[in-house]
Amino acid sequence: MEDLRNRLYRGVIFFIVVFLGGFLSSAIIIKKILNILHLDDVRIVASSPFQFAEVAMDIGFFLAIIFSVPYIIYSFYAFAAPALTKLEKIKIFRSIPLSAGLFVVGFAYGFFILYYSLGLLASLNTSLGIANFWNVSQFLSQMLITSTLLGLIFELPLLLTLIIKMGIITPQTLKNNRRIAYFLASSLAALLPPTDGLSLLAMALPLVLLYEGTILLNNRARPIKTSKIA
Repeated sequence: MEDLRNRLYRGVIFFIVVFLGGFLSSAIIIKKILNILHLDDVRIVASSPFQFAEVAMDIGFFLAIIFSVPYIIYSFYAFAAPALTKLEKIKIFRSIPLSAGLFVVGFAYGFFILYYSLGLLASLNTSLGIANFWNVSQFLSQMLITSTLLGLIFELPLLLTLIIKMGIITPQTLKNNRRIAYFLASSLAALLPPTDGLSLLAMALPLVLLYEGTILLNNRARPIKTSKIA
């Protein structure tokens, strides 16, 4: 427990260091993000003189969470590694690139959908004679939070596969509950901005495909057998 406590302590220190680094370099990061997200019909504004500090803190927390979570997971793995078999270690290492890849794809997909959806909404406002003055804090937080949430949601296949391997559910259970899963996917997508019908479909469709892909890949999966205690 002393080793685990030290690892968690180092994790907290790492979180603070990354937060401070993100906070101090937030001006460069904000400028880069706004250049990438440049929309001709939109003017990004600050609604208060202290808003830059709020955005800087948001960026610091965002970077700290993104970089600290893998470190904390690794700390737990290093703590539990002596009790794992060689085969279990191999499976864990194989899942790392897949997990990272799914998160990156989900984040990029959410970023892409939001960018073009907001561009369409801005163009619509302009065509109606409405000027687009968007709050920098809300604009950046919606982009980053929504993209990050989609990145986490894209980890769904790994989570469901783990549950199937443990024998808690079966692929047939997932098949029998398709309607519930589709409803939950649509409800979850509806909670994410923007809220127009096209964006809702674009957000919900990959969740449905991930669900169906999990069923397809685990059709022949066998649950992990637990050893019987004599």
